[in-house]
Amino acid sequence: MNYLAHCYLSGKDEDLLIGNFMTDFLRKKEEANYKGRVLEGIQLHRAIDTFTDQHPASLELRASLRKRHGKYASVVVDLIWDYFLSKNWSLYSDESLAAFNKRMYEILLRRQAELPAKLQRRIEGMVKGDFLMAYANKTNMQRSLEWMDRRVNFPSSFGDAVLDLEENVHYYEQLFSRFFPELVDHSLISTRTK
Repeated sequence: MNYLAHCYLSGKDEDLLIGNFMTDFLRKKEEANYKGRVLEGIQLHRAIDTFTDQHPASLELRASLRKRHGKYASVVVDLIWDYFLSKNWSLYSDESLAAFNKRMYEILLRRQAELPAKLQRRIEGMVKGDFLMAYANKTNMQRSLEWMDRRVNFPSSFGDAVLDLEENVHYYEQLFSRFFPELVDHSLISTRTK
């Protein structure tokens, strides 16, 4: 899953959010700097990623993306899942997506000093760029994917993911509808068992 889903799956717990959000920027040796619910957030992030990568709907989506994206299909899966979470937000939250994003940005900026150094340097620019909305619609998604294509040193075809989405939107949405409620349940169980 990408940023929006990780933030959503943290619930209202700020410490869990901080840990869950920063994990992709965290070097293994930095993990020892965190404890309590922040550390549980780091563990939640990894549980979410493992569950997502192994879920039959993700595997099915990845297989359909492999033709255009090769070994990078798994990256595109996460972005497509965030697209459908944005599109179907009202099914999963009583809070508007705009209000949720505003609240997330306020928390992340207020607690910026707790983030790994690499993320501390980037978070203000990410918020300014409204990063939680990067995959909320096809226009934003296209812009974000083209940016990714320019940033990598390998042929990725990330920009073509919008074509995959347009060609298979109903099929992908059905996969998301099977997958995401199970991920929500899994995340709730993961946070209760700590």
